[in-house]
This record gives sequence, structure tokens and C-alpha cells, in this order.
Amino acid sequence: MKLFRTTGTCSEAIRYEVTDGVVTACQFVGGCPGNTQAVAKLVIGKKVEEVIALLKGIPCRNGTSCPDQLARALEAERQPPSGVILTP
Repeated sequence: MKLFRTTGTCSEAIRYEVTDGVVTACQFVGGCPGNTQAVAKLVIGKKVEEVIALLKGIPCRNGTSCPDQLARALEAERQPPSGVILTP
């Protein structure tokens, strides 16, 4: 699984896997357990573009949220911007 280090949220990171453009695994490290577990279960089996469209821009604190950070992770995988480090 890939690891995305989150910023501005209670969760510290997101572990996820994408196969053929579909999210096949997702796990938040830290954060509010009920919410992050729900988000993780709901995105599995969905196309990356659909997940980004659903979750991007959802606010919680610091102008972002755990779902927004997942959307950013998936966007970064498509075209990593400078400064974003994805680790296998």
C-alpha cells in the first residue's frame, strides 16, 4: 500500500491502494475512528475520479479534512506536485 502523510488533520497519514483506477484499499492512521473507518469503507471499489469529486474540499479544520486529504492523495498519485512524497 502507498502512504500519504496528511497535513492539517487529526489523522497522521492514509494508507491506500489503487488498481486500474479503482480504490482497492484504504486505511487512515489516526483521526476520528468512526469517521475515518466509514470513509475508508465507502471509497473501496469506487473510481479514483469519483472519490476525488466526492471528497475534495470537504472542510473540518485548517481548511481541510481527512476526506479532503484522501482526495489530495489520489490527485497526487495522478500527477505528484513538487513537495508531495508518496512512499510504497
